Amino acid sequence: MGGDLITVFLCGDVMLGRGVDQILPNPGDPALREWYVRDALDYVALAEAANGPIPRPVDFSWPWGDALRVLDDVAPAARVINLETSVTADGTFAPGKEVHYRMHPGNVRCLAAARPDVCVLANNHVLDFGHRGLDETLDTLAGAGLRTAGAGRDADAAARPAIVPVEGGRRVVVLSFGMPSSGIPGSWAATADRGGVDYVARPSDSAAAGIVGRVREVKRPGDIAVASVHWGSNWGYEVPRDQVAFARALIDGGVDVVHGHSSHHARPLEAYRGKLILYGCGDFIDDYEGITGYEQYRDDLRLLYLVSLEPDTGRLADLRITTLQAWRMRLRHASHEDVLWMRALLDRIGSGFASHIDPGPEGDALVLRPS
Repeated sequence: MGGDLITVFLCGDVMLGRGVDQILPNPGDPALREWYVRDALDYVALAEAANGPIPRPVDFSWPWGDALRVLDDVAPAARVINLETSVTADGTFAPGKEVHYRMHPGNVRCLAAARPDVCVLANNHVLDFGHRGLDETLDTLAGAGLRTAGAGRDADAAARPAIVPVEGGRRVVVLSFGMPSSGIPGSWAATADRGGVDYVARPSDSAAAGIVGRVREVKRPGDIAVASVHWGSNWGYEVPRDQVAFARALIDGGVDVVHGHSSHHARPLEAYRGKLILYGCGDFIDDYEGITGYEQYRDDLRLLYLVSLEPDTGRLADLRITTLQAWRMRLRHASHEDVLWMRALLDRIGSGFASHIDPGPEGDALVLRPS
């Protein structure tokens, strides 16, 4: 990606629980408490009915599919994902929730197959199996050598950024926090004596100032600061004004990239004052294949974002987007026609943010370059 630019891989929700967990070598208990599905294997059956049989067990790398080759070809300096599942064998379902996600700890090698540098955890599924499930999640990820941010055994731990060293003595600093608009219960907020997530009640000026203050405490010259936020509804392209103002205030205060997620499909992006805001990355890995009702959003298409930044300024030099497709619970390269559809969509929904997407110089990648 050129010179001494720092390239960061970002994606949306990585949901390795439920149906995905069932096709891996060490599936956990498939029991669910959803009103319409009581067995996680039903999600496997839906995917197979839509696109054909899935071999079982699959290799740990299977769900990532073609994404791994893309990442290996580019070798980003840091890889940041939103891990939206608990990693636990505990059977205590969190009350008051309609949907619960868990991946068996024996399948953590599936997560490790993508070599993430940071798993952000401030989302609405990390405590699906209560505080015991959270503790096991944290222990399992730490045991696999994976950094986390956004959840912890107390408020200080949940707010602690993950720091990734990169060449030249620089670092990528990642803060993770979540908001109730994504479905995070207020009771999940970490406190001084209780584990939970780094919880932000709403995208207000004061909340933005608090995040900015935390960034300034840890950020050094040459560092890249990523604010990873779980917010917003599952469906729809509109970005509320208060979210736009919040994201821009973070950039104004010294954040270099705003990494938004929660929506099941891509939302607008913009280069604001030369820095990148992703309002919603869309899902990346899940078990939604074969579920009907929102086909117009094409949530089968998944985006892999490679963000290249100037290390001394944090300004966006280049954003390359690879469009993948979920097929038999595996990511494969999308067709050329689907890439064109995605380009047209991103142009249309991003028109209010003056973001224009160009075809990439090679293959089917899409490119955003700041004006």
